[in-house]
Amino acid sequence: MDILKILQTEFSVSEFHIKNIVDLIDDGNTIPFIARYRKEMTGSCDDQKLREINDRLTYLRNLEKRKDEVLSSIEEQGKLTDEISAAVAAAITLAEVEDIYRPYKQKRKTRASVAKEKGLEPLAELLFSFTLSGADLNEIASEYVNPEKGVETAEDALQGASDIIAEYISDAPEGRRVLKDLIEKRGLIKSVAKTEDDSVYAMYYDYSEPVSKIPSHRILAINRGEKEGFLKVSVEIEEDTALMLLNKLFIKEGSSSTDFCKAAAKDSFERLIFPSLERETRSTLTEKADEQAIKMFGSNLKPLLMQPPIKGKTVLAVDPAYRTGCKLAVVNANSRVLFTGVIYPTPPQSKIAESEKIILQLIDKYQIDCISIGNGTASKESEIFIADTIKKSTRPVSYMVVNEAGASVYSASKLGAEEFPEFDVSVRSAVSIARRLQDPLSELVKIEPKSIGVGQYQHDVAPARLEESLSGVVEDCVNSVGVDLNTASVSLLKYISGVTSATAKNIVAFREENSGFSSRAELKKVKGLGPKAYQQCAGFLRIPGGKTPLDNTGVHPESYDAAKKLLELFGYSQKDVANNGALGIGSKVQEYGLNKAAEECGIGTPTLIDIISELEKPGRDIRDELPKPMLRTDVMDMNDLREGMELTGTVRNVIDFGVFVDIGVHQDGLVHISQICDKYIKHPSEVLKVGEVVKVKVLSVEPQKKRISLTMKGVQQ
Repeated sequence: MDILKILQTEFSVSEFHIKNIVDLIDDGNTIPFIARYRKEMTGSCDDQKLREINDRLTYLRNLEKRKDEVLSSIEEQGKLTDEISAAVAAAITLAEVEDIYRPYKQKRKTRASVAKEKGLEPLAELLFSFTLSGADLNEIASEYVNPEKGVETAEDALQGASDIIAEYISDAPEGRRVLKDLIEKRGLIKSVAKTEDDSVYAMYYDYSEPVSKIPSHRILAINRGEKEGFLKVSVEIEEDTALMLLNKLFIKEGSSSTDFCKAAAKDSFERLIFPSLERETRSTLTEKADEQAIKMFGSNLKPLLMQPPIKGKTVLAVDPAYRTGCKLAVVNANSRVLFTGVIYPTPPQSKIAESEKIILQLIDKYQIDCISIGNGTASKESEIFIADTIKKSTRPVSYMVVNEAGASVYSASKLGAEEFPEFDVSVRSAVSIARRLQDPLSELVKIEPKSIGVGQYQHDVAPARLEESLSGVVEDCVNSVGVDLNTASVSLLKYISGVTSATAKNIVAFREENSGFSSRAELKKVKGLGPKAYQQCAGFLRIPGGKTPLDNTGVHPESYDAAKKLLELFGYSQKDVANNGALGIGSKVQEYGLNKAAEECGIGTPTLIDIISELEKPGRDIRDELPKPMLRTDVMDMNDLREGMELTGTVRNVIDFGVFVDIGVHQDGLVHISQICDKYIKHPSEVLKVGEVVKVKVLSVEPQKKRISLTMKGVQQ
């Protein structure tokens, strides 16, 4: 199996580039480092494509390893033939390899193995040879009667022979192949009620859908309903068609044993093949659904993490609650906590006047610019209270309802306790809600990605695969933004390319002992950070105001000489970079000739383009180029909504069947996939992403069911 050739074809990447990518991965380079600093070697593949190539490379290598194991095992049994070798070599999935290996796999005790121990295999072989004509099967079987081995009668002997034939048919890969194909093309997933109780799974109480068409979110919903005891789920196919296919493959007409073997084939299908294929089909569907859910979660998580920070603003956080009151935290522009407290504007206390007075005093005292409200329990009442209160402030203040998913996880975590040992759990939550508005990425990296809550059925999928995938998304986000080496937390640093949790702690310890870093080169003095780790991480760590202006850019230290040469070539110095950036260098290079400049600097064109971008905007934050989060000054109620009303909202979640949009009424509205645009789209993610501000029109409102249906069709965006 030529793995490089397969990858080259599947990903439409040249032979030169795919070989480089595999070599770079094998050499221990991280995906963010390869994507950013080895563009010439990879053909400028982005991090997402590189991760897909890496995943496929791992699968193909595991496939190759399994093929070798299977061939060795069959050879040890003395049963390896050229046909088996060719079949294994041609297999393109692990499932195919396992089907080929099935007849040679050591089995636990089965009805067939018991029959073989009784000496009935020769009888089975005779009957399955279809060479008998006009023979009496009972008469032939009587020759195999052996009471000492438990074969008391001819019927016993025939039953044992039938069991052996049934297992032979079940083990034959060609039979399983045609039946798998039948299930894939004409099989149905069917669910029925297992209880008379009403539930969220009521629509699946008598439901069926083709295996070939059932979408991922319905597979996961049915699986959950089954797990919770509401549904009984099965796979159905036309048994007559299945038996006809098996008979065509294994049965010969005109023999005395034909009908007997047909009955054995039926037993094989009902008792052995179909139950196995049903499990395999459901497992395959679940695996695909898991991957889709993980992919969906990742695609939602990325824009959430990459939401632009609200820089230079003092934020008042409100963590809503009823009985225990709303916790407050004032956090300044440098993320330092200035004040914590509690107010009781919500039932049962409803101390609105007293709470209002406190909020207005805090706004004046700390010059608050924005209020961040958690979207949990009592969020709606808190939002109404804040919207009414800020109208009475002499200082212009806006607010935003922030997704607080995972805030309680962080506040009760070891990390939360280490960061704020003097605060109780509820106050830590309020601080987290403030910081989520100030810098979403820095705050959200402290929480397990799966707890952030932007996906569908993320708690039902394989935890290890979910963690691996989401960690990759976080890693890509952190590295694409870059971090300030002198202020970044351990939580942020551990996602930097080449930096482990232990190394991140050592970086912070070194920083504290030496009053910060003045150059990237000092990273080499950090315990446990060797040359390879330095190579991987240096370009993603920034030092504003350090000894070398280039240390505050995404230019990698290995390219400093090239960057200096580029500056000299067009009459700039590092001082220009430190002041306002080498503005205009890009247009000068274009006039001079991109390829010519790259050649003179001794680098490739993609690297040159990246260096120019960094020199013109040192210390830039790529998130600043994205649409700003939507801040509000007033609030609406769900009962205020009317059909046809046009509103502006923020996309909160993108799932397989549509998107949920926050339109400022506490309950997110659903834009079904059919209502997103006039053209056909396979998935909402083709046109929308989390955090995007969109205009929508109300289709219907059901306050009692807390449902809002929206459309984007016919609305000018």
